[in-house]
Amino acid sequence: MNELTLLEAVNLALHHEMADNTDVIVMGEDVGDNGGVFRATVGLKEKFGCKRVIDSPLAEALIAGVAVGMASQGLRPVAEFQFQGFVFPAMEHIMCHAARMRNRTRGRLTCPAVFRAPFGGGIHAPEHHSESNEALFAHIPGLKVVIPSSPQRAYGLLLAAIRSDDPVMFFEPKRIYRTVKSTVIDNGEALPLDTCFTLRKGRDLTLVTWGACVVESLQAAATLSQQGIEAEVIDLATIKPLDMRTILASLEKTGRLLIVHEASQTCGVGAEILARVAENALCLLKAPPKRVTGMDTIMPYYRNEDYFMIQADDITQAARSLVEGWL
Repeated sequence: MNELTLLEAVNLALHHEMADNTDVIVMGEDVGDNGGVFRATVGLKEKFGCKRVIDSPLAEALIAGVAVGMASQGLRPVAEFQFQGFVFPAMEHIMCHAARMRNRTRGRLTCPAVFRAPFGGGIHAPEHHSESNEALFAHIPGLKVVIPSSPQRAYGLLLAAIRSDDPVMFFEPKRIYRTVKSTVIDNGEALPLDTCFTLRKGRDLTLVTWGACVVESLQAAATLSQQGIEAEVIDLATIKPLDMRTILASLEKTGRLLIVHEASQTCGVGAEILARVAENALCLLKAPPKRVTGMDTIMPYYRNEDYFMIQADDITQAARSLVEGWL
């Protein structure tokens, strides 16, 4: 059984769902002849034809508007934005129409559209190519926000996103597109869109993360284990709806919380998690919770990018300070 990259798992899920459901349409810039900017849609046009794999103009507002129209009429479009930073011309259609369709029509119409986009830094890309703006979309009522961190989860979560009757923002951490591999069984089994995934059991602290930072978090957990500290690592996976049950159950064991995310700190998803812990489970904490995050600044150009990116040692030091009581 072959191991796949995260990128190949996305491609496999698209192949599976398009073969299984003729209502699934893929559209976006260069998704047909070129197979997408990162080659996530390679082979789809050859297999399913140009009526189901549609190359669009360089117009994100058009991509989103057409996707909303398709979805409202019973199709299941999967629209690709080449980078998350290019999505903003499409925000009116996403916020004002896709997210509101079910409520506006009192359930008569839904909007089963998936909006895919690579996101995050770490590949030395220019401006607008490295944002981590998942918190913006999580703030919009009516949207689901999903971020896979492994090939297996990318496959199962994308299947679930396409089958969802409500719009899903599906953000793929491009830094680990080709560097993380695992076995993926093409069995058509979707993963739930409202559940965290506990990747490593631990007793001393709960480490919550998502996206590419899962890699460094697991590295840090392995280092901490050698130092006698066992971290329970939770991949959030679905930013919205947020599965607090898994996090709180872990905190009942560990009493310490460390949140790691690449996005800037202010008003990030980590702040929302901390607020919910404070409201519902403050008594479980043995120490003040901590965050390891990106800086409150624009992602720098490639020469300074490493200063912005979170390293495994940053996580290790923060975890030790939590457990050992450093200031």
